[in-house]
Parts: sequence; structure tokens; C-alpha cells
Amino acid sequence: MNDAPIHLAIDAGIARLTMNRPKALNALNSALLSELASILDDLESRDDLRAVLITGEGEKAFVAGADIAEMRDKTPDEARAFASQALTTIKRLERLPVPVVALVNGFCLGGGCELALACDWAVASDNAVFGQPEVLLGVIPGFGGTQRLPRRVGPAMALDLVTTGRKIDAQEALRIGLVNQVMFQAELEQYAETLAKQLGGNGPQAVRSAKQAVHDGMDQDLDSALALETSLFALSFAGSEQSEGMSAFLEKRKPSF
Repeated sequence: MNDAPIHLAIDAGIARLTMNRPKALNALNSALLSELASILDDLESRDDLRAVLITGEGEKAFVAGADIAEMRDKTPDEARAFASQALTTIKRLERLPVPVVALVNGFCLGGGCELALACDWAVASDNAVFGQPEVLLGVIPGFGGTQRLPRRVGPAMALDLVTTGRKIDAQEALRIGLVNQVMFQAELEQYAETLAKQLGGNGPQAVRSAKQAVHDGMDQDLDSALALETSLFALSFAGSEQSEGMSAFLEKRKPSF
């Protein structure tokens, strides 16, 4: 692993981002956020991108939060600029047209939890710990936690977490809907490989359209969202992907997308 704040590996259209500040428990600082923005420049321009997997280097942390040493002496204007940098970058990650999956190992606190919330779904190892402990530092979540968390787990549970600052284990995160699955840490890597193969074998435009339908539809009334789904469904018949997928099904073979 090199010294870059994020390690990027791309194989068969599956991008894997590893937060690489293990001595700081992979805490988010300005340099890491700038590196993430640069990586997103590349990912947003790729036609062959099929999915993005995000994890943290080492066994102790996914991302333990924002870098407190960097934040401690900031003025209100500097804090606003830092939060804006993080929000803009994380929103770009969230809006990638392909599935983005958090593979959460160890601490996933503060900004780390906010990063995971911007992913389409999250899988946690059994040693994962989640929380929004910012109030314990005299601040509130600043990277989207007060908005994405209630949308994921409901306002009552979100208020519980952001006002008490308490931490929860992986099983409670699963129970409240913060993560999709929990597994032994040793199994997380195998899951990532299996997921990459699964996503890589699906129709890439169909996957993109499915994500668009879910994300865009959530902000619309039901009738408008259903109309969006119908339009995207119809558009899927405009290219070769649908023809190959259905022909492969009828011919009892694997499709070649």
C-alpha cells in the first residue's frame, strides 16, 4: 500500500477505494478529501465503471471520523469551508451512476458514518462500531449526518444517535437499518470479491437505470416516480443490452454484457 491518502484499484470496471491513513484511523482531513475529489474526476469520466467499493486500511477502522487535530483551531468560516469541501465531495460520491458499497471494518464514526451513509448500501464486519459522537466534542455532524441518517434509520433513531453521541455495534446497526449485512471480519474480503463478480456480470446500463430510478424517485410523489420508472424501463429496450440479456435467458446461457 503506497502513502497516498486513498488507494485506488480498478479491475473489470469495479473500483475499490481504500482510505489509507491507518495511523489516524483513516480520519478524513483536507488532503484525503482532495484526493477523493481527484479520484471522482476519474470515476465520473469512465464509461466502463460498474460499481465502487469503499473500505478502510487496517482492521481497526473504516473511517473513525473527521480529523480532530485539523479541526480544533478552525474559525467558523474555516469550519464552514471544511464542511463544504466534505459535503461537495461526498455528494459527488453519492451521485455516481453506479452502485457504491461501504465495506465497514472497525470504527465508523462521525465523518466515517456520514461517508457510509452516502453509499447505496453498507456491509459491516462483526467488529464495526457506528456513531455520530460530534456532540461529545461540542459540535454537530457537519458532513450530512443530520440529514442522511434520519432518511436511513428514521428521525427518532437519528435524533437518539446525534444528541447522545452514543456508539452502537454492528448488530444494532443492522437492526435499525443502518447496514444491510453483518459478517465476520475475515469474510468481508470474500464478500467484496463475490459482490464485484455479481455486479460486474449484470447489465451495466440496467444497473445504472435501477439506481437512478430509486434515487430520483425518492424525491418525487408516487405517480411521478412510477412514470420515471416506466420511462427508464422503456429506454432499456433501446440498446443491445436488453436483447442480449433476454436472448441469453431463452438460450439458457450466461449473457455477455
